[in-house]
Amino acid sequence: MISAFKNTWKIPELRDRILFTLALIVIIRLGVHLTLPGVDSSVIAKYLDFKQNEDPAAGGGIAALLTVFSGGGLQQAGIFALGIMPYISASIMVQLMTAVVPKLSRLAREDGGRQKITQYTRYITIVIAVVQGFFVAKSLTNPENIPYMKGISQFGHLVPDPSILWMAMTVITIVAGTVLLLWIADQITEKGIGNGTSIIITVNIISSLPGALIQAWHFFVSGKEANVFNSLMMVVMIVLLLVVIASTIAITQAQRRIAVQYAKRVVGRKQFGGQTQYLPLKVNYAGVMPIIFATAVLSLPPMMLQWFFPNQGWATKIYGELVGGGTWYYILGGIGIFLFSYFWVAMMFQPSQIAEDLKRNGGYIPGVRPGKPTADFLDFTMTRLTFAGAIFMVILFILPVLTGHVVGLPPSSLILHFFGGTSLLIMVGVVLDVMRQVETQLLQKHYDGFLRKGKVKGRYDRLNQNSGAAPKNAIIYLWVVIAILVVIGVTAWVYKH
Repeated sequence: MISAFKNTWKIPELRDRILFTLALIVIIRLGVHLTLPGVDSSVIAKYLDFKQNEDPAAGGGIAALLTVFSGGGLQQAGIFALGIMPYISASIMVQLMTAVVPKLSRLAREDGGRQKITQYTRYITIVIAVVQGFFVAKSLTNPENIPYMKGISQFGHLVPDPSILWMAMTVITIVAGTVLLLWIADQITEKGIGNGTSIIITVNIISSLPGALIQAWHFFVSGKEANVFNSLMMVVMIVLLLVVIASTIAITQAQRRIAVQYAKRVVGRKQFGGQTQYLPLKVNYAGVMPIIFATAVLSLPPMMLQWFFPNQGWATKIYGELVGGGTWYYILGGIGIFLFSYFWVAMMFQPSQIAEDLKRNGGYIPGVRPGKPTADFLDFTMTRLTFAGAIFMVILFILPVLTGHVVGLPPSSLILHFFGGTSLLIMVGVVLDVMRQVETQLLQKHYDGFLRKGKVKGRYDRLNQNSGAAPKNAIIYLWVVIAILVVIGVTAWVYKH
């Protein structure tokens, strides 16, 4: 594996793609810490220092979940406050509409239809960003109502002059930040390595890893409750984390391979068909979508309760149960994930169409008649696979809180953020995808991949893709600008301290 990492720098195109992606990642992280105009950044800095010193282990509750998509932009009140979340929401809406609306379904199968659907998705993204940007700006004028900013008013006014002009400028800035992130994601997909949207989300997740490690060290080793038992418990948690990651990789890669036999055809002097191929059905076909669906739906009731019943006792109790990660949050979330898994598979997996395509191309599943019996067989098989995948995702969703009960951490702790849920699934999926792309490039240039024995599933998928790396001049200019920004930042930090 070490030799594979060394070989990546021997291929000019692959090296340029990696450097281009890293440069854009640095720009994304810089944008997260650029505070919105009219917002007092010193108030945020004092509040974050206070929360860190008050309880290092209780990192963020809702803030931990928001970090997945905003990378800390909401907590920092940065220009990337919404992150890539509006685009994720728009993509989910359009995919569901494509599966339900016949006109969009036909458009998706036409030539150039996908480009049209992508254009619609971006329009919807802007609309969602405007609405969410307005609510973010309105919340900043009264930050005490924001769950992750409770108590910030004692350090000063977050927005000294909350005028209508400031509101309009803030909304425009937030929307522009979201559109810029969307453009960066497209550039990474086209000229970098990996899927741009997934890379941005993964970087946002990984950005909270150093803080989680520091909190874990304070809690288990050097904190007030540190003892020999807690130190051993930290070792156990590290082992558990490795086991969870290995299990997630195994389930993500797991698939049921259905044998498909093709009839022999003779065209001229050549014979086609007659061989056996395989139709792979993934165990976790829905991926991370059910967890995103469930958490998005569960985030709506607290917002409604906060807006319409701000001072009601029963509303406050339900709000605390759902926002604070109470028992009902995980019960409802688990049920939602299980149901959404079947819903997503029913929308996206079309056994009738697959059976028709196999019949048209002379393919059949041994022991199963073509046509409707083939569709019924595929539907029955995918239903059983979905059950296993849904159970796995429910376990992954509740695993952090179970781990917290065992070791004595609150459900809102940032330390538990990496033991399951959306973050772990996204990170595993993105890392596997990047490994597949890098290994494809290595195999094209006759280098060994990451694993000499065996293979990363799907690594041959992109062998026929054309080169589209960013120009060398653009990469050089990007890194020069980043170096200048780093020098300016270090100079400002030294001058301030």
